[in-house]
Amino acid sequence: MPQFTRTLVTSALPYANGPVHLGHLAGVYLPADIYVRYKRLKGENIIHIGGSDEHGVPITITAEKEGISPRDVVDRYHQMNLDAFSKCGISFDYYGRTTSAVHHNTAQEFFLEIEGKGIFRQKNEKLFFDRKANRFLSDRYVTGTCPICNSPEANGDQCEQCGTHLSPLELINPKSKLSDATPELRDTMHWYFPLGRFQEQLEAYVHTHEEDWRSNVVNYTNTWLKQGLNDRAITRDLSWGITVPLESVEAFGKVLYVWFDAVLGYISFTREWAAQRGERDLWKSYWQDPQCRLVHFIGKDNVVFHTLMFPAILMAWNQGRTSELYNLADNVPASEFMNFEGRKFSKSRNYAVYLGEFLEKFPADTLRYSIAMNYPENKDTDFSWQDFQNRTNGELADTLGNFIKRSVDFTNARFDGVVPCNSTTEEWNALGIEWQDTLEQLDRAYEEFHFREATSLGMDIARAANRFLTVSEPWKMIKVDHDAAARTMAISLNLCHALSIALFPVIPETCNRIYAMLGFDGHIEDRIVHGKSLFTEILQPALKEGHKIRKNAEILFTKIEEGDIAPELAKIAALLAEAEKREAGVVQSRMEFKPAISFDDFLKVDLRVAKVLSAEPVKKAAKLLKLQLQVGSVTKQVLAGIAKHYTPEEMIGKNVVIVANLAERSIRDEVSEGMILAVEGDDGKLFVIEPSGDKINGKLIQ
Repeated sequence: MPQFTRTLVTSALPYANGPVHLGHLAGVYLPADIYVRYKRLKGENIIHIGGSDEHGVPITITAEKEGISPRDVVDRYHQMNLDAFSKCGISFDYYGRTTSAVHHNTAQEFFLEIEGKGIFRQKNEKLFFDRKANRFLSDRYVTGTCPICNSPEANGDQCEQCGTHLSPLELINPKSKLSDATPELRDTMHWYFPLGRFQEQLEAYVHTHEEDWRSNVVNYTNTWLKQGLNDRAITRDLSWGITVPLESVEAFGKVLYVWFDAVLGYISFTREWAAQRGERDLWKSYWQDPQCRLVHFIGKDNVVFHTLMFPAILMAWNQGRTSELYNLADNVPASEFMNFEGRKFSKSRNYAVYLGEFLEKFPADTLRYSIAMNYPENKDTDFSWQDFQNRTNGELADTLGNFIKRSVDFTNARFDGVVPCNSTTEEWNALGIEWQDTLEQLDRAYEEFHFREATSLGMDIARAANRFLTVSEPWKMIKVDHDAAARTMAISLNLCHALSIALFPVIPETCNRIYAMLGFDGHIEDRIVHGKSLFTEILQPALKEGHKIRKNAEILFTKIEEGDIAPELAKIAALLAEAEKREAGVVQSRMEFKPAISFDDFLKVDLRVAKVLSAEPVKKAAKLLKLQLQVGSVTKQVLAGIAKHYTPEEMIGKNVVIVANLAERSIRDEVSEGMILAVEGDDGKLFVIEPSGDKINGKLIQ
């Protein structure tokens, strides 16, 4: 493994189109902050860069709905999210904006560099154009009927009902969201990035990290590589974004696609950080020095942008250069999702706990601890109010907080608020805590992004400390052996200090309060020095005889009562009731029969029994299976939206009913020659109709 002298950590840029919720915090920002705080405690050179993603179609849609400018939208949510992060203790070294002049210049610089090398490809294509609005329509500005599930409200990029990824051209009866008019197809030209050109380089890059990257990152990335990388558009016909920096007719009215521009924010924000420090070229030490380690914290839905697309952009910049070469990421610790009370967070349905609102009611460290103990490292996890209450009351208040307060209060009451004696290394090692092993385990857990394990190790120290104080009973011992009670309290106060260090990355505000109660001025951060590890201070007692502590101990954690979370539980109940009502409405709407048809019309529908010969997923269409069907003496290919309900193996050999005379339709560059019949259950699961009997293949359903 290469030796690094510094580390650059980036956090995925939240979209400035709404407030961040606890799912975002759990998946990206808290783990990044824990890691950065740990590395700072180790005395390492590390910076944490983040910021707002402020371009893209959803922002313009929000602006148009509210009758305000896109700038008004991003100004609102940038500040809202920055305030929430600050209140939660997320310690960015710099938090930028993709609307800044430096970012625009950086993105345009990359475009011109790659364009100058002839890497981009220009393609003429037909896109929808709204004559009333006098503009081309990006995918999210087009709505229509889904070709898979027939939902009438599918968007041009995805059908929310069945989850199928779409293109606007696949929609039935497309409409413009701007004017509700039927758009027309017009020719336009766009620049494309040829990801396939860098496939071999990307495969080699990913291969070097297959042992140290998380399995979800490797598997998802390799899935894309196995399918083969295609050209990807990097320009769009929009008015909001970074203009294509060319003076040509083709470039007029075009901006850089947000997927290309946003990841470059990591670079532009580091440039702004360096300029803010008065060291304008310092950013190069983090991006263009091979001795700097680059780590991207993201959610699993952003994996390929950081393992394939962003590296490919940097490879394109580096191509043919001998200087100013950019580093590629050393690790991309992508998390799984954190759900909320058993369901996926959904901003569109308002099924979420928003970070800013949460912190108005409960302390940040209680949230940080609860999420760290449920960190979705290898699988999806769940945030529940009951678990949050139990961890706050049982682990933070009764274990950690109780031990700290008892230690400080008893020292003040019986030893005049000073450490009564020195503690020996032998006493320290006789506590039942293997300190060297604990330090090594903490190091390994933090370093390898196992934040739940690291947090648990810190709480294990608190439990051991609590047991030590309870079993030693200094309040009884002092009556018969003053020196023994003094040794107990000296050890207890040193355990308080060790806890303030071990748990600092997770609950920093609380650890600073512990530090203050122990009589130290300033914060733990004030003692951080490059090249010196504060973590090693837990290996032996740090507080010496005569050290003065603060007179009054604080209650570190207030217990959460049932009444405190009752409003939150009521809110959940209301959201679930609303969801059930909405789902019931959907069912009701489906019960409305279509217009009557004549018997002769019905006779035109050819329903046949078919046998599934083979089944396989359709590339980049999570809901589709490609089926080869035997219908009598004929073989037909049908694309069916059942991949979420049946595996390919489950379908092979089944008898199904198909509409055999349905006109061919092209979906995802595949031809579908019919439709299989299925029934939707109350829970949304599809059940394929399976006729039974002897010699029924190819028979007409009457």
